Amino acid sequence: MTTVLETDEHKALRAAVAALGTRYGREYLTKVIAAGAHPDELWSEAAKLGYLGVNLPEAYGGGGGGIAELSIVLEELGAAGCPLLMMVVSPAICGTVIARFGTADQKQEWLPALADGTRTMAFGITEPDAGSNSHRITTTARRDGTDWILTGRKVFISGVDIADATLIVGRAEDARTGKLKPCLFIVPRDAPGFERRQIDMELHGAEKQFELTLDDVRLPVEALVGDEDAGLLQLFAGLNPERIMTAAFAIGMGRYALSRAITYARERTVWRDPIGAHQAIAHPLAQAHIDLELARLMMQKAAFLYDSGDDAGAGEAANMAKYAAGEACVKAVDQSVHTLGGNGLTGEFGLASLITASRVARIAPVSREMILNYVSHQTLGLPKSY
Repeated sequence: MTTVLETDEHKALRAAVAALGTRYGREYLTKVIAAGAHPDELWSEAAKLGYLGVNLPEAYGGGGGGIAELSIVLEELGAAGCPLLMMVVSPAICGTVIARFGTADQKQEWLPALADGTRTMAFGITEPDAGSNSHRITTTARRDGTDWILTGRKVFISGVDIADATLIVGRAEDARTGKLKPCLFIVPRDAPGFERRQIDMELHGAEKQFELTLDDVRLPVEALVGDEDAGLLQLFAGLNPERIMTAAFAIGMGRYALSRAITYARERTVWRDPIGAHQAIAHPLAQAHIDLELARLMMQKAAFLYDSGDDAGAGEAANMAKYAAGEACVKAVDQSVHTLGGNGLTGEFGLASLITASRVARIAPVSREMILNYVSHQTLGLPKSY
C-alpha cells in the first residue's frame, strides 16, 4: 500500500520553507498590509528558491513536483505568519490548468514566468448572482469570426491589480445542443473593455479583492485554454488544487495562532504555575492541535490523489480537507485569542486580525454548507433538495 505520509524530501522542503518564513514572519506581512503594499520581497525570494513553481513541470522551469509540494510551501509560510494567498491562485489554479490543458504556446508563454514569479495570473469564476452555483454563471463567450467576445461580471477576485492576466471562466454555446458549456480564457489585464473595481473589505490583507466587468472584451482564439468541449474537466482540474491549497492556508494560519498561544501559556503566570499547567487552558489547545493534524492528513491524502491523477477521488478528499481545515483553523484561532485574554486583542501579539481572516477558509472558495451538500450527495448518496 502506498503511503501518503511525507517523504524525506517533503520534510526537507518543510524545514527550508519554514526557515524562509521565519526570516520574514508576521511582522513583515503586517507592515506590508498597513502600507497598502504587496509582499514582493517574500514572493521574489520564494520564487528564486524554486518554491512558487515547485508544482510546475521541469521542462518549463518548475520543480516537477505537485500540489503536495506546493501545499507544504504555503502551509509553512502560513505557520510562520506570512502566507502568500496568490499561491492559491497563480501557480496552483492557473499554473495547473495551463500545464495540463494549455497549448504549447500558452505553456511556453506562462509557465516559466509563473514558476519564477515574474508574472502572476488571477482566477475569475465567482459572480454576483451565481454564488456557489457555477451552473448559473452568466459571463458569456461568443464567436465573432476567429475571435471570442466575453461579456459579464465577476466578484471577489483576488490580486487582479498585480496580475498580468486573469483566467476567466465563461460559458459558450454548444453548437450541437445549444446549451451553454464552461470555457476558460486568458484575459490580459490591459484588454479593452476589461475593467476592475476594488471592493472595500473589512478583512485587511495584502491581496485586494475586486469586482470585474467584461464589456465585449475581444480575445484572439489563442486566449481559449484547452478544448472548449472539455471546459468542465479543465475547470475542476483547477478547483481541486484550490481547495487543497485553501486547506494549507488554513492549517498554516491555525498553526501560527496556536504557536503564539502555546508560548504564552508556558510563560504567563497568574498564580503559582504557568497558565498552561491548568487543564482548562491546556486541553483546548491540545484539541486544536489534534484537529489541525487531522486536517493535514486529509489534505495530504487529497494532494496525493490529485498528483496521482485520480481527479474523482481528489475531488472528494479536497472538499473534505478544505472543510476540516477551515473548521480547525477557526477553532485554533479562537482558542488562541482566548488563551491570551486581553492580550489576544492587541497589535503586539498579532492574533486579533486572524479572527476575521480565519473565517475565509470557512467561506471561500466554497462554503462549508456546499461541501456538506457535496459529501451528502456524492459520497453518501442522499437525494438533493435543489
